[in-house]
Amino acid sequence: LYPGVIVLVILFTAIFSTISVIEDRKAGFLQGVLVAPVSRTSIVLGQAFGGATLALFQGMLFLLLAPVAGISLSLPALVSVIAVMALVAFALTSVGLTIAWRMQSIQGFHAIMNLILMPIWFLSGAFFPATGLPAWLAWLMRLNPLTYGMAALRNCFYWGNPVISGQLPSMLPSLIVTAIFAGGSFLLATLTAQRRAE
Repeated sequence: LYPGVIVLVILFTAIFSTISVIEDRKAGFLQGVLVAPVSRTSIVLGQAFGGATLALFQGMLFLLLAPVAGISLSLPALVSVIAVMALVAFALTSVGLTIAWRMQSIQGFHAIMNLILMPIWFLSGAFFPATGLPAWLAWLMRLNPLTYGMAALRNCFYWGNPVISGQLPSMLPSLIVTAIFAGGSFLLATLTAQRRAE
């Protein structure tokens, strides 16, 4: 449950940080940024890094409670946990930017976020494993990219415990899928920003 809560903290912080796109558009600040002699990719990259950094710091603050949860992390495990958290934070921030660049109101943004992100989180294995589920639900979990970010994070927490980590998708495929998710989300956010700016 503890890794799932950390992902929830990262998810909400990353997504709420992207609300600034809508607020900046209303205030006229975004228009000033768009006319600057920089590429849209640089603008979106800065927004993604900013939101991901904020989400990572929030997740790291919650990570300080690991001893209270009875979890002891070695230095390699701690470094790998933070790296996976950063990757997941970047992916989720990019998803938020993809939607925020399309939205005109904060209320509409919240509605879309709840419709998309909460099911993604629930189906990531944050609360329950894929074993013992109906076939259709297990397939939804396998198709969910956040499932692999969740599995990578859990593998890091269970560093050196092959009995527990062996029940999860292996580390390398989980990292590859999470990296593809992050890269694809960022590319989609960049394309969306370019279309909105035209």
